[in-house]
Amino acid sequence: MYLNHFGFAELPFSLTPDTQFFLNQQSHRDALNTMLVALQHCEGFIKIVGEVGTGKTLLCRILLARLKHRFVTAYIPNPYLTPDELKAFVAQEIGAQYDPAMQTHVLLTSIYHKLMQLAHNGKQVVLVVDEAQAMPRETIESLRLLTNLETEKRKLLQVVMLGQPELDHLLSRPDLRQLKQRIIFSEYLHPFSSRGVREYIRHRLDAAGGRGDIFTPPALWLLSRGAGGIPRLINIIAHKALISAYGRGLFRVGIMQVAKAIADTAETRWTGKLLAWYCRMGAHVAPFGGRA
Repeated sequence: MYLNHFGFAELPFSLTPDTQFFLNQQSHRDALNTMLVALQHCEGFIKIVGEVGTGKTLLCRILLARLKHRFVTAYIPNPYLTPDELKAFVAQEIGAQYDPAMQTHVLLTSIYHKLMQLAHNGKQVVLVVDEAQAMPRETIESLRLLTNLETEKRKLLQVVMLGQPELDHLLSRPDLRQLKQRIIFSEYLHPFSSRGVREYIRHRLDAAGGRGDIFTPPALWLLSRGAGGIPRLINIIAHKALISAYGRGLFRVGIMQVAKAIADTAETRWTGKLLAWYCRMGAHVAPFGGRA
């Protein structure tokens, strides 16, 4: 595609979460530090909330990569599980004795014994649940009951829940108030600022082996307005803009290429669409006093 044209070693704006491209922005840094500190102190539930596309799955992968040595981790990417499926998953992930024919109380005993063994060996078990807003109410309650397993000194199972804002609505249900009370720490992933968008794009360009100045300042300004600071939208718009520039034989991405990418992306912010339309109509005056 445009790899050789711009000198990239790999695609800089792939939608696949890749820890190589993680940028430690303030909001994400705060969330990561909160999770690491809370887990080090054996706190119970930790909740991270962010809008669609704000980088929750990537943050999951960063966290799992950081939890080494004394941690045993289990990652649930799709939490739409029944209570029995959840228990079976936990048992298999931590290495507990498991058989599909086991009765529930026998399976719980097996999980408890394995957790006690791991704790005796200095291991700490962490369950990371991505897209937690999709977890059925009965499964959430089953998860809470699993965290009742403890010694006199510490919890045997800690849980990190990452989800969209609907997770807060779900946990506000009266019948889930016991779990909500166990959430010791929570963080909210905020969209990037305009400066954050510029740093994010340059970081990904550099990480992919290209130049950090491929996007002109006006192009970065418009891209920030169109994406609203959402990393996934930034990736989509930037990728399309690079394709547009490549198609025209350009070695820098200008405001017109970004405007076309915004117009071609349904999820972009209406202010960005309006500015993109303005640019495409021929008013190419950039916000810095020059021309795009």
